[in-house]
Amino acid sequence: MASETKIEWCDMTHNHWVGCTKVSPACDHCYAEAMMDHRFARVKWGAGEDRSLTSSSNRAKPGKWNRDAIANGTRPFVFCASLADVFDNEVDPQWRDDLFDLIEATPALVWLLLTKRIGNVPRMMENLHMPRNVAIGATMANQAEYDRDRIKLADAKHLGLLFTFGSFEPLLGPVILDKNAPDWIIVGGESGSNARPMDLDWARSLRRQSTDLGRVFNFKQVGGRGADKGGHELDGVRYFDRPAVLATGAGEQPLPAPERI
Repeated sequence: MASETKIEWCDMTHNHWVGCTKVSPACDHCYAEAMMDHRFARVKWGAGEDRSLTSSSNRAKPGKWNRDAIANGTRPFVFCASLADVFDNEVDPQWRDDLFDLIEATPALVWLLLTKRIGNVPRMMENLHMPRNVAIGATMANQAEYDRDRIKLADAKHLGLLFTFGSFEPLLGPVILDKNAPDWIIVGGESGSNARPMDLDWARSLRRQSTDLGRVFNFKQVGGRGADKGGHELDGVRYFDRPAVLATGAGEQPLPAPERI
């Protein structure tokens, strides 16, 4: 459950546990459910179902990544959790506590906590210390989700995050940003056998808006049913940019909170 990855906006994925519940239109064709429930029968997806803790050896892997990063002077981006949600209501709180202890112990790694439950973050972090090597992101598949969650995500910045990010993948419609927009805008079309099409004009608009607002733009993929996920270029250009972080993390300060209108 922890490995190097082909996901274009990170270097590794780590899952402290597996399992989730669909809560968004973005979840309709969930690859994690298809893999962990339908294919491998590792967990049963959905409300009221048990989440499954991964092995101790799996949970120890970030320690090696951290040592390697220190030796190499790098800051790998680690996506957590690709097969779950850190801020899921149905996760044992002790598992989340243990995960944050691991994050604290691996300061050379940049931990990307992507959630579809950004509204849970303040309550679940009340008794937890936010490590300085964390970025929190929210999935925003359409305008309604952006309008609902943009301020919640911006507010999370005050927890001392490195930066915030928005996963506009699968992008299911046009989205108009404002000054509450995340620091990092990741855009992609849906892939897989049931992929819903993304109009490239939606992605072009988000690229222009990101530039106007001074945000970092990353175009993950066009999407579609092909093995190449539709390709990674937007109008012939590859946008794999990431927020800048210091090589060691020492003395690192979070990016300033987005200005609001």
